[in-house]
Amino acid sequence: MKLDTALRFARDTARGESPLSYFEFWPDWLFYTPVVAHWIGLGLWYGDMSLPTAANPRIPTGGLCGESKLDILDQVSPEARDLIAPSTGIVTHAWSGDADVAAAEAAMAKAGLAWPVVVKPDIGCNGTGVRLLQNAGDLRRYVNAFPRNTRLVLQKFVPAPLEAGLFYVRLPGEAQGRVTSITLKHAPSVIGDGRSTLHQLILADARAGKVAHLYLERLRHRLHEVPPQGETVRLVFVGNHCKGSIFEDGRHLATPSLTEAVERLARAIPDFHFGRIDVRFDSVPSLVLGDFTVIEINGTGSEATHIWDRRTTLREAWRAQFFHYGAAFRIGAANRARGARPSGLRAMWRHWRLQKRLMAAYPLND
Repeated sequence: MKLDTALRFARDTARGESPLSYFEFWPDWLFYTPVVAHWIGLGLWYGDMSLPTAANPRIPTGGLCGESKLDILDQVSPEARDLIAPSTGIVTHAWSGDADVAAAEAAMAKAGLAWPVVVKPDIGCNGTGVRLLQNAGDLRRYVNAFPRNTRLVLQKFVPAPLEAGLFYVRLPGEAQGRVTSITLKHAPSVIGDGRSTLHQLILADARAGKVAHLYLERLRHRLHEVPPQGETVRLVFVGNHCKGSIFEDGRHLATPSLTEAVERLARAIPDFHFGRIDVRFDSVPSLVLGDFTVIEINGTGSEATHIWDRRTTLREAWRAQFFHYGAAFRIGAANRARGARPSGLRAMWRHWRLQKRLMAAYPLND
């Protein structure tokens, strides 16, 4: 967590403010029931439940589920390639993890990637299976735990300390889109006192102790360690809320310079109208000037993640969900009128089942 945010967080919790919003970790069925009802209502109004899959016609299911992360990045034209973290991918062999290591190292060399690298599943969501690899030994352990005949992505590690999600919406025919959501993502951490184990530090933390299950399983081999006095231990690497990262509403940072940089990227992706762009950057001043590196581009299945800021009300969160998925239907309808074809419910179901099956087989994230 960035220092000023960490200090504000500690100050607010000391004043008695909750480190979590009361709905932040509700069961999915409880939070998303009104969102699903809204989707169904829009589907009936527009005559097609799968209409948002036409929002980004060049991406399978519009990026709702089961899409290839690498294929989306590869669609970015040369005009905006400078914004993208270099990536490559391999398909795991049916028989040998050693063959996968050799193939991955060859692909890395061809793409100009050097250690460390970020590895992630090509199909997935919520940060599942994302890890930071330091060397070939880490790679071997990862591919041995990865499902066979399945593509994984190797991406240049961007050492910039901060991460954000930028949501972009543009109706077909509009001269320029809008950045409708900005989420600043902070990695939770605990600080050693030289006496307590990592397990004890997590349970004693104002926020981490309330959602300890998000960290304990992944850190189970380190829980007995006693971090030295003053040592900061990061609890999660991936910038994903459901994996334990802390999200902060940054919509006030949507400057003209930032919007222009996002627009340049979005226009470099054929027929891209709706989605969240995940980026890393050095500082907030650099972000508002449009200086960032893209690590992932997500389509119709994206969420405006500023809603998971602990100060967001439930009404505000649902309003943001209704607005964004309503926009996905409006964009899909406009693209359908131009000749784009929604995927249909059967294809949506097939892609969702594939994604769900693969995610159950991926290794734990960092």
